Amino acid sequence: MTFEAPTPGNTALAAGDALPLLELRGITKRFPGVVANDHVDFDVRAGEVHTLFGENGAGKSTLMRVLYGLYKPDEGEIRLRGEPVAINSPAAAIARGIGMIHQHFMLVNTLTVAENVAIGVRSTRRPLTDLDAVSRRIAELSERYGLRVDSQAMIWQLSVGERQRVEIIKALYRDVSLLILDEPTAVLTPQEVDDLFAVLRQMVADGRGLVFISHKIREVLELSDRITVLRNGRKVGTVLPSEVTRHGLAEMMVGHELPSQEPPAGNGQGDARLVVRNLTVKGDRGIDAVRGLGLEVCGGEIVGIAGVSGNGQRELAEAIAGLRPATGGSIDIEGAELVGLKPAEVRRAGLGFVPEERMRDGVVAAFSVAENLLLIDNAAPEFARWGFLRAGAIRRHCEELVAEFDVKTPSLDTPARNLSGGNIQKLILARELSARPRVLLAAQPTRGVDVGAGHYIHERLMEQRDAGTAILIVSEDLDEVLSLSDRVLVMFEGEVIAEVRPRESTREALGLMMAGVRSAA
Repeated sequence: MTFEAPTPGNTALAAGDALPLLELRGITKRFPGVVANDHVDFDVRAGEVHTLFGENGAGKSTLMRVLYGLYKPDEGEIRLRGEPVAINSPAAAIARGIGMIHQHFMLVNTLTVAENVAIGVRSTRRPLTDLDAVSRRIAELSERYGLRVDSQAMIWQLSVGERQRVEIIKALYRDVSLLILDEPTAVLTPQEVDDLFAVLRQMVADGRGLVFISHKIREVLELSDRITVLRNGRKVGTVLPSEVTRHGLAEMMVGHELPSQEPPAGNGQGDARLVVRNLTVKGDRGIDAVRGLGLEVCGGEIVGIAGVSGNGQRELAEAIAGLRPATGGSIDIEGAELVGLKPAEVRRAGLGFVPEERMRDGVVAAFSVAENLLLIDNAAPEFARWGFLRAGAIRRHCEELVAEFDVKTPSLDTPARNLSGGNIQKLILARELSARPRVLLAAQPTRGVDVGAGHYIHERLMEQRDAGTAILIVSEDLDEVLSLSDRVLVMFEGEVIAEVRPRESTREALGLMMAGVRSAA
């Protein structure tokens, strides 16, 4: 596949009079009770990055699923290079040179990386699959983009971040002319983001068009040629990065002014609540993912763990929560040993847990909002008597939590799968904090949620810290770690290699430490 090079200069302006690579005209998509897209216009030019920005539920994903053939629009048309087209399936989109990296991965867990990449690609050895050639190409792409992926690894063995890298390689393997990227930097260090942006800019210079979807305003302003904001299914406007500030873009997205968020106050004067000593935990491949790790979290402080995905953070969180056995060391909450306990026993010892993968581990998707809020405490005396649930008490309790934590849901009977990512995360947070934990473990607390929901979750975490809870946050979002933490621990290859105070370090220094440079501080 070949591409025309764009006119030199600012791509968004230089291509201003050229025929757009893609046009979406008046796209409308309705679902029962909601208009997800309301006559939305959007276009992408060859040789530019056009960012689609908005809250969860604003209609971004729906619009891109219309483009990718997953949804059929009720009104409007799609044009590629000026010609009206009908895209009725992802296969049709791929055939026309459109690729999409989904926020929720489209991978087969029981296949290898190479087998996943080869799905749907015509083999040179038909009817056989030439996995050796696929693996060689994966190695080339991995080297070029700095995305470390083992082509022979099974998908189920990979961390969330590694799976996202596989999705990126899948799209690049097909050499698309138009690429939709949904949160592609969520698991990268600042240096890796810079490297990825260099690659994306090269793709743009080659004449490709990119649709960039991100909740990270700093990255949006850095990478984009144009930014289109959606709110409640409608297009608010399109701006150039030079025309808007970070605060202004956030307010444009949510439709009102956001209150300022105070930096960490340097708390943590209480006694150690969570103490981990010489902890060793094996990963899914049977090798040590956590190696001799130690940490302490005091009451009234937030400790953030920063690191690139795949360096033991997931295994550490699962071991603390009782979801993965420790092979050595100790974990205790206020002197109570947790190693060897079941998750329910760990919770009774005083741990609240917000898991990394909310749809897999945080909620039962088919259960209602109320049922998910009562997953843990349904046998408590205030909610059950003589083996029967007390429906009135349960409903009042759930109504209070939904109101207190601003969970936007049509009703308490709505299945959790119908909520946006931000509202599912608030539901989980409401359930965990309602148990008044002594220690709260939050893994990727705002991954995939919009700015408004993320701001709310951060405020609740800081309120909980100020109330005396010991909070451990595991996050691959360095901005989040820096904005919330009183102390930051950097994990690399299963070990804590550095401890810093956010006010005494920089993003760049922390990014180097996340890459294993121990002297960066």
